[in-house]
Amino acid sequence: MESMLKTTSEPVELTVVMPCLNEAETLATCVDKALAALRENGINGEVVVADNGSTDGSQQIATEHGARVIPVPIRGYGAALNAGITAARGKYIVMADADDSYNFAHIPRFLAELQKGADLVMGNRFAGGIGPGAMPFLHRYLGNPVLSWMGRTLFNTPVGDFHCGMRGFSRTGYEQLQLRTTGMEFASEMVVKSSLLKQKMVEVPTTLQKDGRSRPPHLKTWRDGWRHFRFLLMYSPRWLFLFPGMLLMLGGFALMAWLLPAERPLGHINLGVDTLAYAAAAVLLGFQLVFFGIAAKVFATTEGLLPEDESFNNWFQYVTLETGLLVGVLLVLVGVGIALSSVVGWAHTGYGSLPPVQMMRHTLPAMLCLMLGTEICFASFFLSLLGLRRR
Repeated sequence: MESMLKTTSEPVELTVVMPCLNEAETLATCVDKALAALRENGINGEVVVADNGSTDGSQQIATEHGARVIPVPIRGYGAALNAGITAARGKYIVMADADDSYNFAHIPRFLAELQKGADLVMGNRFAGGIGPGAMPFLHRYLGNPVLSWMGRTLFNTPVGDFHCGMRGFSRTGYEQLQLRTTGMEFASEMVVKSSLLKQKMVEVPTTLQKDGRSRPPHLKTWRDGWRHFRFLLMYSPRWLFLFPGMLLMLGGFALMAWLLPAERPLGHINLGVDTLAYAAAAVLLGFQLVFFGIAAKVFATTEGLLPEDESFNNWFQYVTLETGLLVGVLLVLVGVGIALSSVVGWAHTGYGSLPPVQMMRHTLPAMLCLMLGTEICFASFFLSLLGLRRR
């Protein structure tokens, strides 16, 4: 059987890509079902099996059943899929696992949305139906809902099933993504980057049934769940660094402004200079998080990990090395001024002992201005260094 269902002179409309690592038990069934879906719906297509080093004869099975086999020496779910997609001849691609858990008869649903102009078509197993034993309890009620919620919150992604393994996309849309990951994070990176690039993304219902393998799945619940979780955070510097940092800075400044004049009662306790010191620490920690957020954004955009952000670029035009140095030097001068005024006040007392609480109300603001100003100066140099390639 040939993988091309019509004449090879006609352009291939759709390629079905299956990653494979020792799937001899189910691979033939998946290839047959995919080819049948193409044939029965008059779709000029092919099936590509991206083999990740199988040792159970999966390659021969795939070839005998009409698929084109692409050897992938680099291990990993993402590496296998990327190689298979790169080798695909179709204008559109539908990817699905080779474990007989997905319904290949739903291929036309994905193709129809792609033909209407969608860049990425996600399957939604919760909308289509999940068979008994098809999805572990933790995946169904904790992992997938939480990670899907994070995707919608962090990246404004309009999908309810963030990790559905059956999805379709256009070749041009995929090439725009420039995906980097080689492991299970590949699936998350695809959705995240598609959302960041504002590609047209839609969902179609699909089903999930218990796979036909006798061996355990390659997916490891806690390991791969953590990898997806940390990936989502790393691809959102705003939520990982910027927003927490701004919250700490604003809260610290507000608390300092409240406590500088005098102790403040709060219920049955009084908040004094000890709390003032923690407020100053919150400001410093908050600034460092904000700096990490900006630096991470610049680095990720420069290296192509994140797409260009026009609003960020416009803002960055005004935050120059010179601006940062000016703000930093002014803060240092303010800190020096506060410190000198304290010394002058000390001199008026004949350099004798001073009330510790009173002195701390001068020392803490001086220390904060000196440290924050110095950090801003050096942070400005570092950001300027990161931005050299961009300029």
